[in-house]
Amino acid sequence: MSSGVLHLSIPVADLAEARAFYETALGCEVGRVREGWIDVWFFGMQLTLQERPDEVLAPSAQGVRHFGVALDDRDAFAGVIERLRRHRISWLTEPTAHTAAELSGKVGAKIADPSGNVIELKFYEDASALRGDD
Repeated sequence: MSSGVLHLSIPVADLAEARAFYETALGCEVGRVREGWIDVWFFGMQLTLQERPDEVLAPSAQGVRHFGVALDDRDAFAGVIERLRRHRISWLTEPTAHTAAELSGKVGAKIADPSGNVIELKFYEDASALRGDD
């Protein structure tokens, strides 16, 4: 398989508000800026924020739909969590260490952006658990 850059496009209600959240609270670098959409670099992924208020869903209406990042280690995870706490982000799921065997030692949290797009932030104590390696 060749390498590439993962790309995701999501609807947002207000482009300026979304940009401020991703740039300031999550520390994403802004890429291309066009009329009605912008790209931000979300942990190496090209994330396109498209101003489409009619397509925005409330977090509770999204069910399991979400996107996110599995960070490399506890320090990276703690850094992102601290940054979000400084910006007074509301948690859908507080940062939690999961003990259930099927979650393989995952430490994770969920937030929503201002448009309700659900974002999961996580890491695994044992990195092989991320890929399901035994």
